[in-house]
Amino acid sequence: MNATNVLSRQLHRSITRRDAMRLGLCGTAGLLLGDRLAFPVAAAPAPAKAKAVIQIWMWGGPAHLDTFDPKPEAGNDYTGPLTNPIATNVDGIRIGELLPELAKQADKYSIIRSMTHGINGHETAAYMVQTGRKPGDGQVYPSVGAVVSLFKGYDAGYKGLIPPYIVLTTPQGRFSEAGFLGSRYKPFATGGDPGRTPFVVEGVVAQGITVKRQKARRELLGQLDTLGRAAQADPQLAAMTQAEKQAYDLILGDAGKVFDLTEEDAKLREQYGMNTFGQSCLAARRLVERGVPYVTINAKGWDTHKAHFTAMRQKLPQMDKGMATLLQDLTDRGLLDSTIVWWSGEFGRTPKVQWEAPWNGGRNHFGKVFSAVVAGGGFKGGQVVGATDATGEEVKDRPVYPVDLIGSMYELLGIDASAALPHPQGVPISVLPSGDGVSAGGRLKEIM
Repeated sequence: MNATNVLSRQLHRSITRRDAMRLGLCGTAGLLLGDRLAFPVAAAPAPAKAKAVIQIWMWGGPAHLDTFDPKPEAGNDYTGPLTNPIATNVDGIRIGELLPELAKQADKYSIIRSMTHGINGHETAAYMVQTGRKPGDGQVYPSVGAVVSLFKGYDAGYKGLIPPYIVLTTPQGRFSEAGFLGSRYKPFATGGDPGRTPFVVEGVVAQGITVKRQKARRELLGQLDTLGRAAQADPQLAAMTQAEKQAYDLILGDAGKVFDLTEEDAKLREQYGMNTFGQSCLAARRLVERGVPYVTINAKGWDTHKAHFTAMRQKLPQMDKGMATLLQDLTDRGLLDSTIVWWSGEFGRTPKVQWEAPWNGGRNHFGKVFSAVVAGGGFKGGQVVGATDATGEEVKDRPVYPVDLIGSMYELLGIDASAALPHPQGVPISVLPSGDGVSAGGRLKEIM
């Protein structure tokens, strides 16, 4: 039996991504097609305003005072050199001076200035913000992306060849995003760098191997596969052949072209920014345009304990350009109304600057209060939720907990927060926690 038939047989047995890579199959196709062939169908989702989420994850924690909650009156010990926040296109809303393009788009997003959970450790805070759950009860709960993949992916009729949960470009590594849902709901991490040409996506785009050469390889395998041609009457072998075809369609057909950013107008690419973050925003737009329900942009480099302001002068303009262009591009294509854009990190950073050695102008972890931004998918724009005190160190008004924001997104996506999650040991667990012992301020009805 040739390698292609071995591959198809493994697909029919619902292979894991690791199995697929071991056999030499495209990681995306292996992960995807195995899922399509082997798992039961979940209940249909409720009616929804939003169809997709683009999560812009500021890995390490962005400073709220330098971004969406500036405090110029607090003085140099809090502002550092960033003393001139700028007005936006919405009266009364100011944001950080290094975000001029986002200032022009403020009517499209709402700022939540009173996010809180009080956790200062990266792993625990990331888990809390992305699951809505506190750790420590013996369970590892799934992230928002995994839950959306469950309710909006193949179980709910998603037909795309691209997996329903994508991370650009590397996983966070802070916790298992799929939790107890298992590897089937893990995100497909593209690898590569969308800021480079070609964007070498793991298992889909091969460095140094042309499409013509890949097609020639497939044709040669087909010529050698006499057993496969002779056994098409067998239903199982026919299913394997179909799985093989779909895998090749992903690699060589139109589906894989979603990652070819050279198909976009060069001027638009420049507007996004010819860097990893900007081109990740463009890739995310292309993915949701193809129907992918959940895309995470994992933007690293925000853990700025030292030389914070030097880093901000590089990273904030890139974020500003990429995110602002994404919002406008989604609007121009009629996609913002059905796509939630969620910007956040695991926490904020200390409002008071640490000027002393060894920090020399850094900001530490700060979970007591931080900012998040939401746009599209049923969220109103041009609003501010909550407030902090004069120095940004305490929540002054309307505390918002992770469960509040996540629950609001689920509601807009048509996902019932009280619905049961499939647990491998049959433990009764709902999509989100509720009741006594759960810190919550309520759904974000003021911007929904």
